[in-house]
Amino acid sequence: MNTHEINVTTELRQVLSTSQAWHYRIIPQDADSEHLRFLIDEGQDIEAVQEELNMLLGKLIELEKASSSAIERALSQYYLTEQKPQHETRYRAEAAVDSDDFVLDLIEEAKSLKSSDIHVERYEERGRIRMRVDGKLTERLILSKEAYPALINKIKILANLDIAEKRLPQDGRIFFKKTNKKFDIRVSVVPTLHGEKVVMRLLGGDASQVNIQALGFEKEALENYLEGIQRPHGLVLISGPTGSGKTTTLYASLKLLNEASRNILTIEDPIEYTLEGINQVQLRENIGLDFGKALRTFLRQDPDVIMVGEIRDTDTANMAIRAALTGHLVLSTIHTNSAWGTVARLIDMGVPAYLLSGTLNVTVAQRLVRLLCPHCKEETVMDTRLYPKSFHPFTLVESHYMPKGCPHCFYTGYQGRKAVYEVIPIDEQLAELIREGRLEADKILKEKKINGLAESAFSLFKEGLTSLEEIYPMLFYAR
Repeated sequence: MNTHEINVTTELRQVLSTSQAWHYRIIPQDADSEHLRFLIDEGQDIEAVQEELNMLLGKLIELEKASSSAIERALSQYYLTEQKPQHETRYRAEAAVDSDDFVLDLIEEAKSLKSSDIHVERYEERGRIRMRVDGKLTERLILSKEAYPALINKIKILANLDIAEKRLPQDGRIFFKKTNKKFDIRVSVVPTLHGEKVVMRLLGGDASQVNIQALGFEKEALENYLEGIQRPHGLVLISGPTGSGKTTTLYASLKLLNEASRNILTIEDPIEYTLEGINQVQLRENIGLDFGKALRTFLRQDPDVIMVGEIRDTDTANMAIRAALTGHLVLSTIHTNSAWGTVARLIDMGVPAYLLSGTLNVTVAQRLVRLLCPHCKEETVMDTRLYPKSFHPFTLVESHYMPKGCPHCFYTGYQGRKAVYEVIPIDEQLAELIREGRLEADKILKEKKINGLAESAFSLFKEGLTSLEEIYPMLFYAR
């Protein structure tokens, strides 16, 4: 059988646990109240497997042979797991929702798959669980509408939320600790049309392993960035959308600055990493502890370095500028589309241009791109018509690589992610532009040979590390 012919719905996938599918090397194809039909690896003992499955599943089992390669691909694609399990799985979808450990097992599985978020959603006739892996959501489980409320209550109890409140949004935290795994989960509950939706964000844990050299900075960009954060005072800003790795970059920076001679304070929402030697404060807006108030307090704490999770409003922006002016190094994030766009955003917030020009050390924009799986990527001739119409390639690319899929990447074609950066060090010439309110800087940035997001992403594409599909959105930022 051709590997591309094997398709499995989420409902069918739940007939088996992940470990059962790998152990017997079978893929479900059809099910009714009395029968189950599976595809089985042609190398398996069909009679023995059939007998065991009849007893295990309590239904009449039909088995159809398929090639080993087809089964291997389907297992990797539909029964995603960190490694091929050799023992019984911790839970079987709906059958274990009543188990006390179901939520914790779900979290543990998500962490092992390097998932960043777990989405628990309710629709009219069913519920489902999705996990975000490498920036993409994949459907993992389907739940009946009868089983859904019990699961939501279990999550709320673990997060210390009010199980009786179903009309208002709620936020909480779960601290996960099991064997050698220890990390926080941020829980957000919001009422929707058919019930409550929960998103659990798995936070990074220990930041001691974060290495700024491995994040994806090009050589010159890294030198410019390090120069900006090693100044004794000033403002360092990192921009990008949610989930673009800004916090990881900030903590890699704090790790470099974390010395016994420095007092480092952070205000975050949430605290995504922990790092010994740094004083971290959790934002609590419900009791009045917002970014602005925390910054005012920090200035009385004799700080050397201050990290503000995000500049969201005028008050926070002005306090960050004030802290930078009074001899402190301030690191923060802001939501803009480009590094230079940060300047216009702060001025729009009401920060005086003359103050900004004197405090801004370096402004950074970043995005995350998925890397092609080195085991299966395929080379093909480049067709320039695939570029956006407005984009002119920086250099000629005669061939490029495309995702294919193999067991190493769970047949996604991608394995891991890397950040691409645009780093603009603010020198006297750029500071003068800011002071004068002249915010058209593309010509000067070109003269300074500062690579933008498009150039950085394109270099990864040219090197064969990622696909055109991944960098396509960033090509619109080409100067």
